[in-house]
Amino acid sequence: MSTSTVTVTGMTCGGCAASVRTEIGRISGVDSVAVDLADGLVTVRSATPIERTELSAAVARAGYTVTD
Repeated sequence: MSTSTVTVTGMTCGGCAASVRTEIGRISGVDSVAVDLADGLVTVRSATPIERTELSAAVARAGYTVTD
């Protein structure tokens, strides 16, 4: 099991968090996605490590940006 955490800017509501969860959840191998809206943190658990570029692309499809 692999865990990755990224900071996402622009999320302001539950709908924002749901969009990010949905897009990241579409990545092959992702088991769960947790969004901490207050801190802008997104934690992804997956069977194998997910490339940061792939996470960033999924977040971008949702309309947000990975900042770290």
